[in-house]
Amino acid sequence: MKAVGVLALIISLSIVTESKVYTRCKLAKIFVKAGLDHYGGFSLGNWICMAYYESHYNTTVQNTLGDGSIDYGIFQINSFTWCRNANVQQNNRCHVACSALITDDLTDAILCAKKIVKETQGMNYWQGWKKHCEGKDMSEWKRGCEVS
Repeated sequence: MKAVGVLALIISLSIVTESKVYTRCKLAKIFVKAGLDHYGGFSLGNWICMAYYESHYNTTVQNTLGDGSIDYGIFQINSFTWCRNANVQQNNRCHVACSALITDDLTDAILCAKKIVKETQGMNYWQGWKKHCEGKDMSEWKRGCEVS
């Protein structure tokens, strides 16, 4: 009987992070509201394209890199430079916990992405953007989404 109680306690204390995968148009609306359209000289299509190729619009994606750092969330923001992760020495230039970048609330991720664009070489930080979006027609990314 005691084992059943312990098991129930363990299950109830377990934190399950459910993955939130946005649709392209829902994300477009969030990005417009957050002021990303033309932020840093990059159209809304660039932001949507980048988020697709970085995370497929999944808020909880985490990728560990060869140097031990981790890329977090919808924009795959790296723990070494941009956020605070207890496992790695980092700079935390966005002044945010890495865990805040993998929630359904995109506020911290968007603020950090803006900082990255402002303080680095624009969207060149993101390899997904450089490989798949840079220099291409971005109008398709917002088509049908009822955003201006």
